[in-house]
Amino acid sequence: MEILIVSIVALMASALTLFSGFGLGTLLMPVVAIFFPLEIAIAITAMVHLANNVFKVALLGRQADHSTLIRFGIPAVLCAFLGAFVLSWLSGMEPFFAYIAFEKQLLVSPIKLIVGLLILIFVLLELSPKFSAVKFDKKYLPFGGAISGFFGGLSGHQGAFRSMFLLKAGLTKEKFVATGVMLAVMVDISRMAMYGWEMSAQRQEIEWQLVIAASLSAFVGAYFGVRLLKKITIRTIQIAVSALLVIISLGLISGLL
Repeated sequence: MEILIVSIVALMASALTLFSGFGLGTLLMPVVAIFFPLEIAIAITAMVHLANNVFKVALLGRQADHSTLIRFGIPAVLCAFLGAFVLSWLSGMEPFFAYIAFEKQLLVSPIKLIVGLLILIFVLLELSPKFSAVKFDKKYLPFGGAISGFFGGLSGHQGAFRSMFLLKAGLTKEKFVATGVMLAVMVDISRMAMYGWEMSAQRQEIEWQLVIAASLSAFVGAYFGVRLLKKITIRTIQIAVSALLVIISLGLISGLL
């Protein structure tokens, strides 16, 4: 049953998040955590996330904007290592508070609260007519990459910040999606280098059959998402990204995610 449920979620999340460039791990991990201890759920989700992004690169990578990859990607990778280091330092911090909802104890950690509030602020700015008319000059891409990579290493939510900057970079919808996918793989690899040792120690507890099934389902979702990409506009992608950002930010702030 857990394989079926996780595979369905992976398929739907992969198709949906192809356009936003973020969210597969955020949506998938809580579902996996229903069936496995949290540390195992994180390891399983990380492997599915990386496998799915590599598959997306095979589908879309040739359309990526190489200038953006260099300007945004190099700072993102470097700061992902820094974020992962800070995560190990903050891991001992106690949650701000805990409460009971849906017959489950929810914890609001400092990291989730900060990331959630930052995402919500960016969304509110995006909804402002004056801000939405602004296009970031490419000289600011390294700054965006540094923010995205740092929070990627810190909490795994690099995609939300990456999409905010790429939406303003003047890319076509194809370049936006393809560049986001390439950047995601770059940050994922740097994260896996930091997390890999811990994951190797847990390899006997990981249900590899579920990892394979979820990865294949995510591949199917990505494949159909690419076909749908030809039929939608960049404005549709912007609206979808903003809506997902609000949901994820509120989920982080409340402790649901």
